Amino acid sequence: MKRKIGIVTVARSDYGVYLPILRKIVAHNNLELLLYVSGAHLVEKFGNTIKAIEEDGFPIAAKIPMISKGDTPFDIARSMGVGTQNFAQVFRNHAPDILVVLGDRYEMHAAAVAAIPYRIPIAHIHGGELTYGALDDYFRHSLTKFSHLHFASSEIYANRIKQMGEEPWRVTVSGAPGLDDIMNMPRFSKSELATAYGVNLSKPTLLVTFHPVTMEYEYTKKYIINLLNALAHFSEYHVVFTYPNEDAGSAIIIEKIESYARNHPNAYIVKNFGHKGYISMMGHAAAMVGNSSSGIVEAASLKLPVVNIGTREEGRVRSANVIDVGYSAERIKAGIEKAISQSFQSSLQNLVNSYGDGKSSERIVAVLAEVKLEGLIPKRFHDILRTSPSPV
Repeated sequence: MKRKIGIVTVARSDYGVYLPILRKIVAHNNLELLLYVSGAHLVEKFGNTIKAIEEDGFPIAAKIPMISKGDTPFDIARSMGVGTQNFAQVFRNHAPDILVVLGDRYEMHAAAVAAIPYRIPIAHIHGGELTYGALDDYFRHSLTKFSHLHFASSEIYANRIKQMGEEPWRVTVSGAPGLDDIMNMPRFSKSELATAYGVNLSKPTLLVTFHPVTMEYEYTKKYIINLLNALAHFSEYHVVFTYPNEDAGSAIIIEKIESYARNHPNAYIVKNFGHKGYISMMGHAAAMVGNSSSGIVEAASLKLPVVNIGTREEGRVRSANVIDVGYSAERIKAGIEKAISQSFQSSLQNLVNSYGDGKSSERIVAVLAEVKLEGLIPKRFHDILRTSPSPV
């Protein structure tokens, strides 16, 4: 009997990271994929990205709605409750042998909470990382403690997982699976991107992805206005915006970038590039601007300069392509000027990505296929400072 591997995907961003893992699970003789689709995938406002999954041909085990219409803290909390209830119903009928969650999203947290009473072993990808500017750390570290297997993107993060009391045998330094496709994936040309997404790339282009800073939710409007004021100085560049995550504050970001695009003929908005489209856009951009983790993790493999704004990604390991700036329009403008300079771009020619060698999915799927399920559920706290046996 094949081992059933459940994968929870809640947005375009995690689906792109999962892709090489999904392909290897489907191709494996002893594994069966149970794909649970939830979150923003099912929301029209965010591009109804479930269509990309269907077009890729992966079988969908269940669609789990959970997103409320609003984006206030109350709406997010309510979505978590609805998600936990709906995932619990699904697991009642379609329980996997191992459930895989990724990163730090509240939607992933809801799925994991629902799995615990069923004693489903949980595997967590991208644990041990830090993002001081977001509530994500609460969800990420909770997922670490919920989980029975850990796939860390670097040795630093693996050590941090162990510091949290996780037994070393449960922790694998896999690297970041999002890197696996980047160098080998056939990308869209500029003309193909223009045709598919309605963007004009005839001039150098700034790719802009700015998410709400959930620890500083009340300043969202100020932050996005400062960013747009900085971008207004670069009329000789095309500016391509993507939509933000479905977090508290996303509505004001969408409102402001849509207003900006209406009044600036060099600006375009793409709700959903899809994985191939987004990586292709990164490959053709002169620089990336915003606070997306893709600028921290994936962009280095493309030698793409990144202007990382504010505190959302504070705490993550960085490669030399990342220019950290504050929230003021002046600092953002200065960061963009540095990123597009010939001297800075030339300095990245021999850049090595800090997040792995592009073989992460092989390591992850090997563990999922070979680990013994017996003994996964009971966890012991691994005390690094322990000098004598703990009482049983």
